[in-house]
Amino acid sequence: MRPTILAIESSCDETSASVIRQGKVLNNVVASQNVHQKYGGVVPELASRAHQQNILQVVNEAMASSGTKNSQIDAIAFTRGPGLMGSLLVGVSFAKGMALALGVPLVEVNHMEAHVLAHFIDDPKPAFPFLCLTVSGGHTQIILVEDFLKMKVLGQTQDDAVGEAFDKAAKIMGLSYPGGPLIDQYAKLGNPKAYSFSETVMPGLDFSFSGIKTSFLYFLRDQKKNDPLFVEKNLNDICASLQSKLVHMLLKKLKLASAQTGIKHIAIAGGVAANSGLRNELKATAQNLGWEIFIPEFQYCTDNAAMIAVAAHYKFLKEQFSELDVSPLANMSVGG
Repeated sequence: MRPTILAIESSCDETSASVIRQGKVLNNVVASQNVHQKYGGVVPELASRAHQQNILQVVNEAMASSGTKNSQIDAIAFTRGPGLMGSLLVGVSFAKGMALALGVPLVEVNHMEAHVLAHFIDDPKPAFPFLCLTVSGGHTQIILVEDFLKMKVLGQTQDDAVGEAFDKAAKIMGLSYPGGPLIDQYAKLGNPKAYSFSETVMPGLDFSFSGIKTSFLYFLRDQKKNDPLFVEKNLNDICASLQSKLVHMLLKKLKLASAQTGIKHIAIAGGVAANSGLRNELKATAQNLGWEIFIPEFQYCTDNAAMIAVAAHYKFLKEQFSELDVSPLANMSVGG
């Protein structure tokens, strides 16, 4: 059977819906939340309230723009986790109600596995096995992908995620939220070798970003003692130097993973995969090491329902359905 599935994503601060038919994604409707900007980060209670306001609208738009009727839906997919509990609960509850009303099965999806499977929305698609570096505000992992539903975490951050490091550094500099894209923007105009920051050295394929955040904080504190306007005067160089260091930390471990496994099909996924510095350095590394790389479109890097739809498609084919009493899990792990 080649199903038609409605997918819902509500793990953080993006409410999204998508329809996939016969394995082809038909749309990707996303409603963003601007309410968090003045707080410098996502406020969980406000996020869940915004999901309640947006979810019916995005689902209706996804159904209408794809020309899909309720009677054509074969399953309802949703993000079970990881994510913010209140946000997840809105999506799970809506999916359960709609599945019950239509008499169709539920398909739960791991948010991070869906980021990996975003590579199967459009061509070119990676061949198995491949390595995927998943980088976001909540996760930093190197995943061995052996099949659509068979993945193994080879290494991951032991403290903060790289996306959180970007956003925290931006906040320290007084940039608005979300700060990661702003750092990327300013970094394009700066010298990546202007300043240096220390890092925590981790064994194997694991990461740590708490050390560089502390180094960055102390660096700016010391510089501003001598010149209160240091950040304003040197913003481009600061951003370029910080971004260069974070990208170096990511690719150092990715190169090690490739060397250890012998795998040269390399993918990146997650919100930080939209970072131009990471994309450019990955392309340069690929040329030097003979990698074949895969980078999703920008709209499939950030949280979106299209990736949930793709993951649900392959789970549907294996008849991996959920019961109606399923509940969200804030800390789901890849492969489990």
